[in-house]
Amino acid sequence: MDSPKFQRRKEDFICEHCGAEVQGDGFTNHCPTCLWSKHVDIHPGDRAESCQGLMAPIAVQPYKDSYRIQFRCQECSTERWNKATPQDDFDVLLEIARKQAEQRE
Repeated sequence: MDSPKFQRRKEDFICEHCGAEVQGDGFTNHCPTCLWSKHVDIHPGDRAESCQGLMAPIAVQPYKDSYRIQFRCQECSTERWNKATPQDDFDVLLEIARKQAEQRE
């Protein structure tokens, strides 16, 4: 069975975690200010997820020439990875990495 094709959706939104106004580019899946996301997709871009829970950024790791962020849904506990973007607040990425390291100690 073929996996569903990515559906690009250029959508602006107001972050439900920090209230920042976010201008989407069709690939935007999280707030660049606080790095929180929303559980809206089953497959990227389909907007078919009924959960609609907020997804907390819980981990950061190097990925190719950048980083990726792991999110955990606060409603259903689903976890997903997504690429960090150049617009993301790097201090927030570092804070997530610091908390992640403390949990391993």
